[in-house]
Amino acid sequence: MALPLLPGNSFNRNVGKEKFHKSQHWGFCNNVRMLVSDDKPGIGGQPLPGQKMKPKYSRFPTGDGTDAPSWVAFDKQVLSFDAYLEDEVPDKSQENYRIRRYKIYFYPEDDTIQVNEPELKNSGLPQGTSIRRHRIPLPPPDEDQFYTVDHFNIGNDMVFYGRTFKIYDCDTFTQNFLRKIGVKLNPPRQCPEDPYMKARREMLECMEPLRPYEPFDTLGQFLEYDGKVLRFFCLWDDSPSLFGDRRELILHYFLSDDTIEIKELLPHNSGRDAMSLFLRRGKLPKYGPPGVYQPGQITDRTVLNVYGGLTQTQVIGFLLDKYKPEKLNQEFYKDSDLSIGTTINVWGRKVLLCDCDEFTKSYYKSKYGIKNFTSIQRKAPPPPKIERKFPPYTGFGSEEDSLRSCIGLVPTLHKKNFKKFMEEDSYGNVSKILRFFAKLITDKCADVDRLFVISYFLSDDTMQVFEPIEENSGLTGGKFLKRSRVKKPGQEIFKSELSEYIKAEDLYVGATVNINGYLFLLLNADEYTLNYMEKNSDKFPFSNFELALQKVKDEESKSIEIKQVFTAADCKHTMMVDYNAFREILMSLTVGRLTDQEVITIARHYRVPDKPCPDLDVIIAQAHEQLKKNDFENFDKLLANCVYQDREKKNVLPRKDIRRLCKSSRLPLKDDFLESLLSRFEDSEGQINYESFFCVLNWRANPMPELKAQPYLKERCEEVWLRMPSPVPVKYIDYVTLLKDMLGLEED
Repeated sequence: MALPLLPGNSFNRNVGKEKFHKSQHWGFCNNVRMLVSDDKPGIGGQPLPGQKMKPKYSRFPTGDGTDAPSWVAFDKQVLSFDAYLEDEVPDKSQENYRIRRYKIYFYPEDDTIQVNEPELKNSGLPQGTSIRRHRIPLPPPDEDQFYTVDHFNIGNDMVFYGRTFKIYDCDTFTQNFLRKIGVKLNPPRQCPEDPYMKARREMLECMEPLRPYEPFDTLGQFLEYDGKVLRFFCLWDDSPSLFGDRRELILHYFLSDDTIEIKELLPHNSGRDAMSLFLRRGKLPKYGPPGVYQPGQITDRTVLNVYGGLTQTQVIGFLLDKYKPEKLNQEFYKDSDLSIGTTINVWGRKVLLCDCDEFTKSYYKSKYGIKNFTSIQRKAPPPPKIERKFPPYTGFGSEEDSLRSCIGLVPTLHKKNFKKFMEEDSYGNVSKILRFFAKLITDKCADVDRLFVISYFLSDDTMQVFEPIEENSGLTGGKFLKRSRVKKPGQEIFKSELSEYIKAEDLYVGATVNINGYLFLLLNADEYTLNYMEKNSDKFPFSNFELALQKVKDEESKSIEIKQVFTAADCKHTMMVDYNAFREILMSLTVGRLTDQEVITIARHYRVPDKPCPDLDVIIAQAHEQLKKNDFENFDKLLANCVYQDREKKNVLPRKDIRRLCKSSRLPLKDDFLESLLSRFEDSEGQINYESFFCVLNWRANPMPELKAQPYLKERCEEVWLRMPSPVPVKYIDYVTLLKDMLGLEED
C-alpha cells in the first residue's frame, strides 16, 4: 500500500525531505515540464544551512576505475530480502496479531527501497505495493540520513515509517552480493506462522463436505501428449506350445491416456487370418488375467446415493463414498515399466520388448535418462536350406521346359530374359549382331576351302552359321545351322543341371569354336563387331588395347631387332607398313603370345586414316555410270532452264538453284552424292558455272574411262577366299608411333 503522505515520498526521489522549505521553480527535463529544486551550493562551494550535497565518492566500485557514476555499475541489479511484519489486530477476539509477509527490494544504483506484499487469496487485505520505490530515511534521531546497503542483513529489524520489518532470508544473488562487499551474512531464520491462517486451515480440514469432490485431471495430460505414441517391436514366442510359433508384434503406448494396443505382423503365406488388432486399445493390467468382476466393482468413484430436487427443473446430484472400502486396486502398465529387454504380461502371454523407434528412444532419454537402447534379435533363425534335387533331363523338348515340369504341378513356359532382349535387340542401324568370317577345320580335302559367316545374336545368345553360295563349287551353300543356342562340347546329355552354352566372350578372331562337332577357325570380323568388342573390353580381354600393348612392351630386350625389322619392311620410307607385314612382324617377335584379335586391336589403334575424299575424276566416272544405267540424256533442257534462271547473264547460278533444277528434272543421283559433286564446282562466293557443270556430266559428249575395281589385300592366314576376298581390318599401320609408345624409339 502506497504511503504518499509519509516523509520521504517527495516528487523528486533523489532529494530527501528537508526541515525547511526549499525553493523550487518550473523547468523542463526530457521535454517534460516539472518542478526542479534550486539545490545550488552557497558562496565558496559550501552548502546552505540544511542543504545536502551529493557525495563525491561512493563505497561501491565503479567498475573500470573511471569517473563514471555508481548507477552505471549497478544498473538493473536488485537485492531481494524476505521479511515479515507483526500487525496488531485490536478489534477482533479471534486473533491479537497477524503475520504478514513482505518482499523488500533494495536498488544499489541509487539506494532506493521498495516494499511489496505478495497477494494472498481471500485475505481481505489490500496487498501489492506497500511502499513505492524511493529513498527511505532512518528512524529518529537519524532522520537526516537514509538507508544504505550496510543496514541490511538477515535478522535485522528495518523500521520504515514507524513499521518494523524483520528480515529472515534473502535470495542467492543477494547473498553473493553482500559477501563480495564484505558483509558477514547471518544464517537464515524461520518465519513464524500466522495463527489465524493456521486456525482457518484446521477448520477447513474439519469441514469436508458430504459429497466430496474428486478431481480426475486428465485434460492436462491429454493436451500435452496428444498424438504422441511410443512404439515397441515385440516378440511372443509360443513355440513350446502345440502348433505354436514365434509371433512378431508391435506395441503402441499412448501417452495421452496411458493405454496400450498391440498389432501383429503376419508374414506372407502364414496361414493365419489377418486381424486388425492383436489387443484392442485399453489399459493393460500387470497381473492378468485378474478374473471376472461384477459390474461396478472396478470404477474410479463409488456412488452412495442419487437424489433430485422437488422443483420443476430437477437438479440431479449424487453422494460419493470417500472411503471406498470395496474398491479393487489394479496396477496397470505405465511408460516407466516399458524398456527394451523387459517381458510384459499381456493377459497371460509373455511378450518380450526387443526394439523401439527413434521417438521412443528420445522420449526415454529426455525423461528417464536412459542411453542404452541395444536391440534384441526378434527374427527367427532361418531354417536350414534343403537342397532341391531335380531328376535328369529326359531328352524330350528343351532342358528348360523339362525343368519347369518339375517345379510346379502345372507346367508353365520358361520365362526368357525380357530385359536383356529389349536392351540388346537390334534397332535402326544398330544390328546388335556379332559376325565373324570362319573356315572349317577338317581333314577332308573337299571341305578345306569352305568359308562360313558365323552370326551371334546378343539379344538371346543364339548363333547362326551361313555358307556363301559359290558357283560351280559343287556345294549347295546357304544356311548351315539355323538360329539356336549352341552347347559347349564335353557335357553330359542326361543330367539334372542345365547345360552351358557358347557365350559372346568365347568368340574372338583366332579362336577355334566347336559347333555341334564341327570345328571353325575365326579368321576376321566386321567393323561393328570389332567396335563392340573394343567398347566392352571388360568382357573381351583380347580387345583391350592396354593389355595387348603390354605384351609387346615385354619384348623390350628386342628393341633394336624390332626397329630393324620395321625399317626393312618399309622399303620406300613411308613411315608405315601394310597389315600383312605388320601381323607377321608381331607374331614372329612375340613367339605366339599374341592372338589375332590382339594384333587387330593394336593395328586399329595405329592405323593410317584413309583419304578424306576421292579424286574428282573418280566422282565424275561414278556419276556417268549412274546416268548410263538410267539412260539420262536430258542435258539440253537443264541448260535451257539455267539460262532462263540467269537473268543477269553471268553464266553462274547459286548452288541451291542448280540443286533445285536437278531435282525438278529428276537427275538420277542420290542427294549426298549430288551435294558432294556440287561442292567440287562451287567457287568462293557459292556460285557454280552451270555450263561447265552440265558439260562434265554429259556422258555422251564427254565420256570418262570406266572404273576398275581395286583389288583387296589378301591375308597371309588365308591365301584364297573363293572369289570372296575378305577385307583386312586396316590397310596401313603407322609403326613409328607404335615404336614411340612401346619402346621409346624414334625413326631416324
